[in-house]
Amino acid sequence: MRADRIFAYGAAAGLIGDLLLGDPRRGHPVAAFGRAAAGAESRLWRDHRGWGALHTLLCAGGATGVAALAARAVRDRPAAAVALTAAATWSVVGGTSLGREARAIGGALAAGDVELARERLPHLCGRDPQALDEQQIARAVVESVAENTSDAVVGALVWGALGGVPGLVGFRAVNTLDAMVGHKSPRYRRYGWASARLDDVAGWPGARLTAVLAVAAGGRPRDAVRAWRADAGRHPSPNAGPVEASFAGALGVRLGGTLAYGGRVEHRPVLNGEAGRDVRVTDIERAVRLSRRVSVLALAVCAAGRLAMGRRGE
Repeated sequence: MRADRIFAYGAAAGLIGDLLLGDPRRGHPVAAFGRAAAGAESRLWRDHRGWGALHTLLCAGGATGVAALAARAVRDRPAAAVALTAAATWSVVGGTSLGREARAIGGALAAGDVELARERLPHLCGRDPQALDEQQIARAVVESVAENTSDAVVGALVWGALGGVPGLVGFRAVNTLDAMVGHKSPRYRRYGWASARLDDVAGWPGARLTAVLAVAAGGRPRDAVRAWRADAGRHPSPNAGPVEASFAGALGVRLGGTLAYGGRVEHRPVLNGEAGRDVRVTDIERAVRLSRRVSVLALAVCAAGRLAMGRRGE
């Protein structure tokens, strides 16, 4: 069986597994990688970019190398190769768990239990929840659903189409390292620089595909394109900008504005400010459904692209 078909079949099976089962509750490979990366950090940390770059190289390079060895071991056994691709896809995508967490917070808000929503918000994003009211929590959830659709699903599928199992695993390793050390706290401003920059590069194609698919699947294509073109470049993240702006236009809401991370307040530009309205609790479910549609379309696009690459290589 050709490599392009192996990816198409395996990625489809893995995404279906995620849709049906979500993340494994115990022994999650990404959690194991996180523990290993934290252990490496405890030995390597210095307030220096070079040591941070070494940490990134060892962790992301090591995970990708192990995945490459596993893929090589099954390359002559198509059924095993499909199974490995399916397992890797299921392990690295997280769309169903993303939706569950978002809906849990939305359910708490709908029931009037803002304190429960605040308790659950750190499961979804790194915002400081205590100073947030109901509307601000809902906005944070919609923004996180948008950004993580790219980070947790689409980006992984793009790199899987390009690089097979090593691409899937390597992307998730880079994305996980960025979440761990890539933020601009005093401890990680220098040490996490390499992880943050590598995540920007790795996330670039997936973010653009996510934005395109949000335009196609959101029901407001003109509004989504207009918000993307007008506001994406104003966002401090080169990848979150297109994704959040296109989701804002597709949902008809305003995203961005003042937020707080780890005691640090940021005043971000408002996305879709002229045409959008404030986020409501009901918009959380709309965002989750849009994320699901974007994920399924991303699988179709990535599988078709990989099959097309395989035919051209014949």
